[in-house]
Amino acid sequence: MKLTPLYKGLITGVILVALTLVFYYSNVPSNSSLQYALYIVYAAGIAWTLIAYARSQNYTGKFGDIFGQGFRCFIIISLVMTVFGGVFTAVHPEFAEHDAKLYREYLDKEEKDKTPAEKDEIVTNYKKYYTFSVVQKSIYGSLIPGVLFTLAGAGLLILKKKNP
Repeated sequence: MKLTPLYKGLITGVILVALTLVFYYSNVPSNSSLQYALYIVYAAGIAWTLIAYARSQNYTGKFGDIFGQGFRCFIIISLVMTVFGGVFTAVHPEFAEHDAKLYREYLDKEEKDKTPAEKDEIVTNYKKYYTFSVVQKSIYGSLIPGVLFTLAGAGLLILKKKNP
């Protein structure tokens, strides 16, 4: 069975979800250098797709074709990670509560010109749209690295073809 970029993206996305869960349940801090492993896995999934395409008989060496293969992979990875992020935060309302508490502390400390009622309304809206915000950040947080990894990989493959 030939694995298409979509399946490679799905496999990579599932590995990223599993790694994210391992980090979460192992209490790995979000600022830990271990978090870079997620980017390594992401880049490896795209590299897997690009290298397999470069070795195939369909390889044209054209940037658009190479990028298209990587795009098909990273768009699925982004979809998997975005859905996971939305579902995970939706089933863990304590995240919104915790972050809303921190946000309220920030407002109390930094926003002296707002009344307590205004701050309450801001915090209520923050909690209300928390999952949406996480999903939005997840979209950009996965699309941008995907584009960068794919651009880099496609560029390297083109350079390699020009300089065998």
